[in-house]
Amino acid sequence: MIGLYCPGDSLLHRLPAGVKLALLLASIVAMTVFVRSPLGIAVVAVAVAGLFALARISWRVAVAQLRPVLWMTVIIAVFQLLTTSVERAVVVCGALVISVALAALVTVTTRVTAMLDALTRALRPLRGIGVDPERVGVLLALAIRCVPLLAGIVHDVAQARRARGVSWSATALVTPVLVRALRTADAMGEALAARGVDDD
Repeated sequence: MIGLYCPGDSLLHRLPAGVKLALLLASIVAMTVFVRSPLGIAVVAVAVAGLFALARISWRVAVAQLRPVLWMTVIIAVFQLLTTSVERAVVVCGALVISVALAALVTVTTRVTAMLDALTRALRPLRGIGVDPERVGVLLALAIRCVPLLAGIVHDVAQARRARGVSWSATALVTPVLVRALRTADAMGEALAARGVDDD
């Protein structure tokens, strides 16, 4: 979901990032506290689907955002069925999927830079207790950048091994990935230091 921004001019696209993040948090908390039945989950799901339609986000993009949590949702559903009831399983799993969908909606309608700026502004009142908002913003930006970067490294290493006809081995895959990731981290650290990011 990280960085998958879909340009648009809908109301959701035009809302400030800080407002969307606050509404996201409030919506998830409200759903967790007040929605206690499968019917309530269904109503909220329809409302979220309506928000995706309002933002003109295609159903393919919406489904792609939910795919990574499907297996985890299945595992949670099985556990809930074994320990509680069908109704509780629907509520718990439904709330999880809807929460991910809401977060995805914010992601696809908000530029990453806008979200980072909003989080940096929100942290400014914490300067008094030693929090550096700009440094936190840089760390978040690096974390977001490193997710697709690491995924690309894993993909490249796997492709190279497949091209050489090497049999699958977790150790043989992890070792070159780790080496390349550490080299990339060193290069990023040197680049940041050269720009004075680590200066007090």
